[in-house]
Amino acid sequence: MSNEKLKVGSEAIYDAAKLGKGKMLILGAQHMFAMFGATVLVPVLTGLSVSTTLLCAGLGTLLFHLIAKGKVPAFLGSSFAFLAGYWAIAPNGEAELLPYACFAVACSGILYFILAALIKIYGSKKVMRFFPPIVTGPIIIAIGLNLSQSAIDNCANNWLIAIIAIAIIVVCNIWGKGMIRIVPILLGVVGSYLAAAAMGEVDFSPVAEAAWIGLPIEWNRTVFSLFPGADTSLLITAVITIVPIALATMVEHIGDISAISSTVGINYMKSPGLHRTLMGDGFATSLSALFGGPANTTYGENTGVLSLTKVYDPKVIQIAAVFASLFAFCPKISALISCMPAATMGGVSLVLYGMISAVGVRNIVETKVDFTENRNVLIAALILVLSIGINYSSLGAVTFTVAGVTISLSGLAVGSLVGIVMNAVLPGHPYEYNEDNLDPTGVNFEV
Repeated sequence: MSNEKLKVGSEAIYDAAKLGKGKMLILGAQHMFAMFGATVLVPVLTGLSVSTTLLCAGLGTLLFHLIAKGKVPAFLGSSFAFLAGYWAIAPNGEAELLPYACFAVACSGILYFILAALIKIYGSKKVMRFFPPIVTGPIIIAIGLNLSQSAIDNCANNWLIAIIAIAIIVVCNIWGKGMIRIVPILLGVVGSYLAAAAMGEVDFSPVAEAAWIGLPIEWNRTVFSLFPGADTSLLITAVITIVPIALATMVEHIGDISAISSTVGINYMKSPGLHRTLMGDGFATSLSALFGGPANTTYGENTGVLSLTKVYDPKVIQIAAVFASLFAFCPKISALISCMPAATMGGVSLVLYGMISAVGVRNIVETKVDFTENRNVLIAALILVLSIGINYSSLGAVTFTVAGVTISLSGLAVGSLVGIVMNAVLPGHPYEYNEDNLDPTGVNFEV
C-alpha cells in the first residue's frame, strides 16, 4: 500500500469529522435510502417480515462495525443470493416453513466464522485456493437462473406494470447521474408502484389499518419458535440446501471489501483484516436469521454512495444503521411495502435475477478463468447442469434417508458440493488469491 493512498483515505475521514452533525445526519439518511429499496425487496419476495429485516440490517451493520473496529465504511443489507434457498424450503412464503429456512441461514453464518478462523491461522492465500472463481462463478450463475421462473410468474400478473419497473431501472442505471444511478432499484419500485396505484391495482386498506408504532419482531417468525418439536428431517434438509450458498456470498463479501478498499484508498483486507470483516458479516447474518430476518451482506449501493460523496467516515454508515433500526418500529411502512403489486416485484426481480447470473459471468471473465483447461470446463459444466437440471427436473431435489432421517439436496447444493470436490481433487490449481490487490472481483449481487 502506498503512502499516497493511505493519505487519501486519512484525509477523507478527517474532512468528514468537520462536516458538522447536520450534514452527517443528511449523509447518513442518504446511505439508508441507498440500501432501502433492495433491502426491503428480499422480505417482500420471501414472506419474511419487512420490519424485522430493517431492524436486523441496522443492528447487523452496527455489530459489523464493532467487530471490524469501526474502521470499514460498509452497510449490511439483505442478501439476494439466499432467495433460492428460502424458496426451496418455503416455496410460497409459508409462515410455518420460513423459520426452518432461517435456521439454515443462521448456520450459514457459522461458515463465515470457520473461513475467518482459517484465514487467521493459515493466511488467505492457502484458504481461498479452495474457492476459486471456477467454482464460485458457475454457482452464482446457477443461483440467478434458478430464480428466473418466479420473476416471470410475477410479471405475468400485469406486464405493463412490470415493464415500467424494468424501464425505470434500465434508464437510471445507464443514463442516470449522481444518486439516481446509485438507487435504480428504489426508483424502479417507487415508479412502478405509483403507476399501479394510478391504475387502481393497489389495495391500501392494510396501510390504513396498521399502527404507527409497533414491535418489529414476532416470536412465531423466529427460529426459537421451532423448539421443542422441530421437524429434524426438514432442519437437516434446510441446512444442506442453504448453507452451500454461503460459498458465493463469502466471495461477494471479499469483492465488496476489496471495492471499498479501492474507493477509500485503505487496504481493509489487512487492517482490520479480512478475518474480522468476514466474522462481522457472519455474526450479522446469524443474528438476523435467528430472529426471522434474511441473511445480511455488504452492500454495493453504499459503496457507490461513498464514491459519489467522497465522505468515507464509518460514522456516516453507523448513522444510517440507526435510521434503519428506527424505521423498523413503524408498522405502516411495513404495510405500505407489503401492498406492493406482484408485477412490480416481478419487474424488479427480472432484472435482479439476471444481474445475479451476469455477475457470475463477470466474475469468471474478470479473474481470467482459462477455459482451455479441461479441468475448468468439467467443473463449470457439472456445477451448472446439476444445479439447474435437478432444480427443474421432475425430482426437484436429490432425496435419501440416513439413520431414519430423510434428507433432500437441492440442485444448487449438489452442484456446489460437486464443484468444490472436483476442484480439490483434479490436478492443477491455477488460481491464487492476492489480498494486496484492491481491485473488485466482480462479485456483487446488488444492482
